[in-house]
Amino acid sequence: MTLIPNSETDAAYIIGNAAGDGKKLALCGGNTRAGFGNSGEPAEMMNSTGLSGIVDYEPAEMVMTVKAGTPVAEIEAALAANRQMMAFEPMDHRGVMGTLGEPTIGGVFAANVSGPRRFVSGAARDSLLGIRFINGRGEAIRAGGRVMKNVTGLDLVKLLAGSQGTLGFLTEVTFRVLPVPQTVETIVISGLDDAAAAKAMAAAMALPVEVSGAAHLPQTVKGRFASGSLSEGEATVLRLEGLAASVSVRAEKLAAVMKGFGPVSRLGMDHSHALWREIRDVHPYADGTQKPLWRVSVAPSVGHQLVAALRLDAGVDAFYDWQGGLIWMRMEADPEAELLRRYIKALGGGHATLMRAPEQVKTVTAAFEPQSEAVAALSARVKQKLDPAGIFSPGKMAGAL
Repeated sequence: MTLIPNSETDAAYIIGNAAGDGKKLALCGGNTRAGFGNSGEPAEMMNSTGLSGIVDYEPAEMVMTVKAGTPVAEIEAALAANRQMMAFEPMDHRGVMGTLGEPTIGGVFAANVSGPRRFVSGAARDSLLGIRFINGRGEAIRAGGRVMKNVTGLDLVKLLAGSQGTLGFLTEVTFRVLPVPQTVETIVISGLDDAAAAKAMAAAMALPVEVSGAAHLPQTVKGRFASGSLSEGEATVLRLEGLAASVSVRAEKLAAVMKGFGPVSRLGMDHSHALWREIRDVHPYADGTQKPLWRVSVAPSVGHQLVAALRLDAGVDAFYDWQGGLIWMRMEADPEAELLRRYIKALGGGHATLMRAPEQVKTVTAAFEPQSEAVAALSARVKQKLDPAGIFSPGKMAGAL
């Protein structure tokens, strides 16, 4: 049975009773990341879909307050009507996870879901201003406010964002929004290998042209983008956004420099929107399989070295976002977790998260990067403060969107 509270009071009552009875709860939103993570102790699912609706939205203030179970699509529609957007471009996981349902805004913040603009505009948590949530004692807590100047409880806001539903049940979120860019254009450099693409992206980011998206699509994945706007071979793509006149000037400057790396072409607004949406949603690996899929974060300058090393020892397919700092990596068979994490450590550190895999693989593979002793101790103290009875299960349903 799934518990679906229809108010914050209901949620507090359910959680308070669970704490008193020593029962585990697995918190989720629309459940679109079902199967993510490792199975924990058996737990009853509790989702936020009964807490839905826009509480307050003044476009002139560029701040929105909504109940946590509100569908992301509803929020995007309200923002689009006022030519505004969530700058962090939350990914839709349904394709790669093979799930149904509707992503919720509470799930987005609980998992700190961030798309291609993350490396210049910040993650989801950087747009989050305030929250209401129920802690593990069944107490309703408010942290943060409607403007960044009100920093009361700001650390608590950051803690809940990305906590994967293990610290509290979000009931309401307040976040900053931004205007939709007037126009979008993408510069495409063709034919670069992974190492050359890393250099090209680094050069682009060093220019005063405000690149808002930088990705490299090796030939193995490029043909899987449904937008069909890219030519044959590898493609390194750089996005520019803003006023039409500004984008035109910046695109000329960027294209002139990128011609030193390889053939350059451009995508207009419609093709750009389609391409970056597919990059955001990891379309090449929305393939209906359960082949192990990793989300790997490393320094942008070493991502291609990591992939090259793994290709020598394992069957791996990959593409790069965030200027090469985010690698989406699909393994053909074994997830090679030990090998992958050993190489990451040797290249200066980072983290690897196993997004999906067959159930038998997940039972023997740690989905999350192991924490250092100091971080683990700090995490335990935070957990003890917010969920002293440990009723919020860190199992596979935690943080589901």
